[in-house]
Amino acid sequence: MAARNVVVAQSGGPTCVINNSLRGIVETCRRDPKTFGTVYAGNFGIEGVLKEELIDLSATSDEEIALLRTSPAAGGIGTCRYKLKKGQDEDFSRVVDVLKAHNVGYFFYIGGNDSQDTAHKVSELARDRGLELVATGVPKTIDNDLGDAEFTLLDHSPGYGSVARYYAQYVRQVNEENAGSCPADPVIVIQAMGRKIGYIPAAARLADPHRKMPLQIYLTESGVSLEQLGENVVNQLKSDGRCIVVVSEGFDVGEYGVARDNFGHVQYSSSQTTVAQTVVNYLNTLKLPVPGKARGQVPGTDQRNAIAYASVVDLDEAYGVGCHAVEIARKEGNGWMATILRDHTQASYNVRFDKAPLEKVANSERYFPKHWIASNRIDVTDDFLAYARPLIGDDWVSVPMVDGLARFARIEKKLAPKQLSEYVPQTYRKA
Repeated sequence: MAARNVVVAQSGGPTCVINNSLRGIVETCRRDPKTFGTVYAGNFGIEGVLKEELIDLSATSDEEIALLRTSPAAGGIGTCRYKLKKGQDEDFSRVVDVLKAHNVGYFFYIGGNDSQDTAHKVSELARDRGLELVATGVPKTIDNDLGDAEFTLLDHSPGYGSVARYYAQYVRQVNEENAGSCPADPVIVIQAMGRKIGYIPAAARLADPHRKMPLQIYLTESGVSLEQLGENVVNQLKSDGRCIVVVSEGFDVGEYGVARDNFGHVQYSSSQTTVAQTVVNYLNTLKLPVPGKARGQVPGTDQRNAIAYASVVDLDEAYGVGCHAVEIARKEGNGWMATILRDHTQASYNVRFDKAPLEKVANSERYFPKHWIASNRIDVTDDFLAYARPLIGDDWVSVPMVDGLARFARIEKKLAPKQLSEYVPQTYRKA
């Protein structure tokens, strides 16, 4: 059987390690030219496929592909927040037409819940349209909400270990700041990503597993009111004279102006105000038992792409799951997502790569387990720490440097010649 071409694309928010999954796919395909032909990348995800903007990765050297290991975010081939929804029949047909036109037999989609749904729908439509296409999902999300409540489909998503490491280090630094400047700034409020699922703010506890800091963690799932938060902070100030508050961006502070992305998700950092500022404003209306005021800070997109904080464990697993996705496509065929499962038979932390049906993970949403929320509802349990601690690793990542600056991969943006007419994605058409 002649080799068939490959399209790989990325969707949703980028991570420290997303490019390492891309690297795993590209390098594994290159090692088997009898099965996999030219490897294309959708320029800015599925939007690039719709527009027939396919980056010919054969124009990029092995050396540059290798540098994807420590190239953060999605600057190499781009990502998008374009969702193929029910009723967008023209978009779905266009994807299949583009894949047919470029002799594509393998489609890899790196992303979270919505991305796995897209991969599943594309695989079904291709089959119905007579295209022999193997569609394979590759997990990616800092929220760690992909999979099932029992952690049997996916133990954790690539990207989460690095954002957890970011908060473990970040909160330790904030504690030094707070300890040294508490006479003037007794309360620091930090807003963490995580719209409604608390794995990211929960990772703040990794900074202080023995609970010696005056640290309070507010997950969206905790159900604590703003008024109760204020009372908790006042009590902490009475006992310690200072307090660090980590609050989920989805914590309920009442109505305020919000913006949404194309998936319909709230974009807290793009909204008129922030949860952190709302909490700070409220705290500063209270009669604090110590001098000074509360102040807040909102780490931006650096919490998901600061490569200096990346977990080496996360980098290795992101690469491994990308390589495994290719093995699944080659041996198992259509309709799977590559997964990471923890090996509980080993005394030390170890994982194995497996697979799960796309239809089971498409649009799945795994919430933070209730039994991992502490009884006081402003902390997490030791069971969560046992789960998350191995994911952040023990060593600092080594990033190649040139003239004192990080050396990131340079992907040659050589596009495949277009075979079809121009196309405007349905969502972007004027009414």
